[in-house]
Amino acid sequence: MKHLRNFCVIAHIDHGKSTLSDRLLEFTHTIDKRQMKDQALDSMDLERERGITIKSHAVQMYYPHTDGQKYTFNLIDTPGHVDFSYEVSRSIAACEGALLLVDATQGIQAQTISNLYLAIEHDLEIIPILNKVDMESAMVDEVADQIIDLIGCRKEDILLASGKTGQGVPEIMAAIVDRIPPPKGDPEAPLQALIFDSVFNSFRGVIAYFRILNGTLRKGDKVRFFHTEKEYQADEIGILQINQMPRDEMQAGDVGYIITGIKESKEIKVGDTLTHTLRPCEEAIHGFEDVKPMVFAGIFPIDNDDFEDLRDSLEKLQLNDASLVFEPETSIALGFGFRCGFLGMLHLEIVQERLSREFNMEVITTVPNVSYFAYSTKGEKISVKTPTELPDPSRIQRVEEPYIRAQIITKPEYIGIIMTLCMEKRGFMTKQSYLTQNRVELTFEMPLAEIVFDFYDRLKTVSRGYASFDYAMIDYRASDLVRMDIKLNGENVDALSALVHRDKAEAFGRKICKRLKELLPRQQFVIAIQAAVGAKIIARETISALRKDVTAKCYGGDITRKRKLLEKQKEGKKKMRQIGSVEVPQKAFLDVLKLNN
Repeated sequence: MKHLRNFCVIAHIDHGKSTLSDRLLEFTHTIDKRQMKDQALDSMDLERERGITIKSHAVQMYYPHTDGQKYTFNLIDTPGHVDFSYEVSRSIAACEGALLLVDATQGIQAQTISNLYLAIEHDLEIIPILNKVDMESAMVDEVADQIIDLIGCRKEDILLASGKTGQGVPEIMAAIVDRIPPPKGDPEAPLQALIFDSVFNSFRGVIAYFRILNGTLRKGDKVRFFHTEKEYQADEIGILQINQMPRDEMQAGDVGYIITGIKESKEIKVGDTLTHTLRPCEEAIHGFEDVKPMVFAGIFPIDNDDFEDLRDSLEKLQLNDASLVFEPETSIALGFGFRCGFLGMLHLEIVQERLSREFNMEVITTVPNVSYFAYSTKGEKISVKTPTELPDPSRIQRVEEPYIRAQIITKPEYIGIIMTLCMEKRGFMTKQSYLTQNRVELTFEMPLAEIVFDFYDRLKTVSRGYASFDYAMIDYRASDLVRMDIKLNGENVDALSALVHRDKAEAFGRKICKRLKELLPRQQFVIAIQAAVGAKIIARETISALRKDVTAKCYGGDITRKRKLLEKQKEGKKKMRQIGSVEVPQKAFLDVLKLNN
């Protein structure tokens, strides 16, 4: 065990984690030159295209140190986006050290700080690395001072590196051996292993990645998962290199994979504890929690005949992405579909993209919303995931919505405009502190529903890309929320209903009515587009009817003849309106829902 080192790479999104990991793999000859490609640990095309890591990846490397001893490194590459912070926390719990990567051209950003706090909570040894130092815009001294202020290290402790050129990689490898402690653990104790990730293989079933904290695991052992209480046999265990390498026995400190023939990803939960059935450990590893979806949206097939295909696609996607939850839902306007829960807006985007690419499914996504709690006058607590689930206002005592703590790091010149944006989104500032002379950290408390739509994009726009953003859930708080319905000729269009704050309902209603007026095709009768809160109409637009010129055949003559023809036409339009229904074309749905995004 003393020649073993387990570490992860943590950084803000786009600070060069995957590129630096590539250089470490090359340096240790884990991948030969022919197989090498950019972002070697990112397995999805989507990850490569967007330059982001969506799933954590683990890999084992071997490093001959200058003392003549060969060391085994287990590297865990983690996602950098706030949506996947639970996955990052489990990866950190599986390590003794962390490489804290900071982009020399951008400085410390919000996700860097939150991941750093996670690492400090787990008592990890932190090696600060300044990446991208070869770039012309690199601010080496300035960013080094930010790191010193943040973690209190000495200037000589900070390593300079470039993921692109490979500069500084030998120093990083030596620092991993010298600074990160070897794993502690008793190979003779009962088995206690942390599951930090799982992937689905269509031939082998679910493959779980684990780190053994105590005990020894052998091939063929009967094992039990602590929280799901399911028991299985270890059909195959092994270590993770670029390919899986089977082993007969693994001990405390080792990182590897286990195949038990499980076919459903729900049966293995990230953060669970693996132990022996006959000699179980006394307690589970702390920190396990069920992944909670934060954003909900309806996903409907464009053609209703594709409903079963969509179900199959979502089930297959769920095998690879256990944090996706869905249940069937029906909508009068859109037909049959599914109500899906996501970790955040990036997760929603990725699921949509994967449905389109991997399963060729084109879908309509309804307005994303968060889950609320409504308390009835009888004292019942009702979970509300869609606007249609909100009970009648006369039966509601109060509605509570989720609040978050938002942490924004920016340059001082953008403070005013960012405060205006956050206050517009019903936020209030709780803390302001200067990290350095030209970097300030602002902390706000605001409703989660307000950041779901366009907050992140607008923050980047007003700060010219200089602000970084991170958030964490705090609690649920009572708010004055109302359900806004959109009516076409008095009929509700359920897919366009939304829960909004009472003060914003009118502006939001006007916006949607105007947009629908542009998008809906004209009919032979007048169409009234209305936004309503309860029985009160708060906005209205009218689409006039298509009319034929019935007076064209009248040359001169008495006006009463023309009027008679017009009155007759009017009666016909009135009758037509009573029996005619307004069909909303699918394209109009897509465009209206884009407006809200």
